[in-house]
Amino acid sequence: MTHVVTEQCVRCKFAECVTYCPVACFREGDTFLVIDPEECIDCGNCVEACPADAIYPEDELPPELRPALEWNARLAPLLPLATADLRPLAEADAWLGRPDKWGTLAGEQAPAAGRP
Repeated sequence: MTHVVTEQCVRCKFAECVTYCPVACFREGDTFLVIDPEECIDCGNCVEACPADAIYPEDELPPELRPALEWNARLAPLLPLATADLRPLAEADAWLGRPDKWGTLAGEQAPAAGRP
């Protein structure tokens, strides 16, 4: 089992989760983070640390967020390791809690179900 970063991370990237991860399983995109399912040990530390409520255990993903599972698995091998010195994006607070943030991602960054 793995934990999954959902669209609530998009345009925020608060990154407290990275600090609490004991196995360095987070990868960094320009405007979001993902979890490498091959590295995640399912400890759950990241869930409590995320101020955007963007992280779920795989088996607790609501149906509308299921595309996040594919999104994390597909992008994790392509993105660099996220480091603990990350800072939230400048407009993170303005994006916090907004719906439909996957629609703001272009091309291959969007989850398969969210791509045009």
